[in-house]
Amino acid sequence: MSDLCAAAAGELVRLIASREVSAVEVMRAHLARIEEANPRLNAIVTLLPEETLLGEAAKADAAVAGGDPLGPLHGLPVAHKDLTLTRGIRTTFGSPIFADFVPDEDALIVERLRAAGAITIGKTNTPEFGAGSQTFNAVFGPTRNPWDETKTCGGSSGGAAVALVSGMVPIADGSDYGGSLRNPASFCGVVGFRPSPGRVPVWPDETPWFPVPVQGPMARTAADAALMLSAIAGPDRRAPLSLAEPGEVFRKRLERDFADVRVAWSTGFGGVPFDPRVPAALAPARGALERVGCEVEDADPDMGGADIAFDRWRAWYFELNWGPLLDRHRESMKDTVIWNIERGRALGAPDLADASRRWTVLLRRARAFFERYEFLALPVSQAPPFDVGIEYPTEIAGVPMRTYTDWMASCAWVSLLGCPAVSVPAGKTSEGLPVGLQIVGRPRDDFGVLQLAHALEPRWSAPLLRSAGAGR
Repeated sequence: MSDLCAAAAGELVRLIASREVSAVEVMRAHLARIEEANPRLNAIVTLLPEETLLGEAAKADAAVAGGDPLGPLHGLPVAHKDLTLTRGIRTTFGSPIFADFVPDEDALIVERLRAAGAITIGKTNTPEFGAGSQTFNAVFGPTRNPWDETKTCGGSSGGAAVALVSGMVPIADGSDYGGSLRNPASFCGVVGFRPSPGRVPVWPDETPWFPVPVQGPMARTAADAALMLSAIAGPDRRAPLSLAEPGEVFRKRLERDFADVRVAWSTGFGGVPFDPRVPAALAPARGALERVGCEVEDADPDMGGADIAFDRWRAWYFELNWGPLLDRHRESMKDTVIWNIERGRALGAPDLADASRRWTVLLRRARAFFERYEFLALPVSQAPPFDVGIEYPTEIAGVPMRTYTDWMASCAWVSLLGCPAVSVPAGKTSEGLPVGLQIVGRPRDDFGVLQLAHALEPRWSAPLLRSAGAGR
C-alpha cells in the first residue's frame, strides 16, 4: 500500500485503467496514509467520509470494468485548496468568518478535475484568504513541514504541498498570486507550476480580467504536473482571459534537446536579498542546466518599479475582494489582512495610474530580456523554511523586510511578468531542508518550462522525492 502512495500519478492512472490495481485499493492506501501522517502535519483539514470515498472509487472501477471512456486522471484521489469552492464540502478560506461555510457550486478547476476522473477527497490547509507564504490560520492551526516538523511548509498552497510530499495524495491544486504555488513547493520538495494567465481559466472570479492571480497544478514530478494541467487547461467562456489552446497539448512527451538553449542565471534578481543558504544550496543546479545542454549566463532582468507595482495592485485586490468583510468582521480577521485592505483603501487613482505605468515598463523590459534568453533561473524563495511559529521573516541577510510579502519578492515580482514559472526541487540546506529552483519561461511557453523541469529532475529531485515520500 505504501508503494501506491509513492507512485507517480501517471503510473497510478495506468495501473487502474489496466486493472492491475483497483481504484478502491488506491483510495484505501491514501486514506491509510492520511490517517497515519495528517494528525502530525495538518495538511488536509476537511476529509470526506471513508464510505463516500470508497463508493466513488468503486464507481471508478465499475467504469473500467464496463469499458467506459476514461479521463486522464481516472481514479486518482485529489484534494482542493481551501480557497477553492467545492459544492457540498466545507470551504473556510482559512477564516473564522467562513468556518462553517458550505458552497452550493464548484469552482471551474474542481469541475474539470472531476470530469477528468479524479476523486475529490477533501480540502488542504491555507492561510487566511491565502494571505502570506506561511500556512496557518485560526480555524485549523499551522501545517508542518514533513522534512522538519518545527518548520513551516510555506504557503499559501502549503497544505497541498505537504499532502503531496507525504504521500497523502498524488496530485493537488493550488493558486498563486505572489508565489503560493511555487514557495510551498520549494519548501517541501515538490513541483509547483504557475501557468501563464488564462492557461487555467478561473471561475467564479471577482477580477476576471486581472492577470496576476492564477490557479495551477502541484505534483511530485513535472510529468505529473503536465498531466494534471492537461485536464484543467483550455478555454472557457466564463473566463475572458482564457487561452484558446486545448489542455490536451500537455499530454505530449516532455523530452527535448536543450543544446544551445540560452538560460539567464540570476542570484540577485533586481537586488533582493537572499539568505546565503539559498544560493549555496542551488549552486549545483547551474551545472545541471549545463549538463542538459543549456548555455548558462549570469544575467538579471531589470525589475525596477516592481516593488511599487506589486504592492499597490495587491492592496487594490485585497480591498476589492475582502474590503466588505472588514466592515463587518474586523475582529475576526488577522492583522496582515486588515493592513493590506486598508492599504488598498488609502490608494487614489494617481497611485494606481503610477503603478500601471511602472508595470507596463516592466513588461517591456521583460519582453526584451526574453528575446535573448529562453529561460530565467533563480531561487524560488529568499529564505529556507523557517520556524513554524514565525508568521514571516522580518529580515533577510541583515535587510529589514517592510511588509509581510517582501521576503517573497523573488516570486512576487515574477507574477507581474505574465510568464509561466515552476518550482522544482534543486538542493538542500546543510540542515536537510529542501530548496527549489524557479524556472521562468517566455510568455505562454508553459510546455517549454515543464520540459526543462522534466529534463532536470533525474539530476537531483528523485533522491529527495524518495526520502520524503517515505514519510516520517
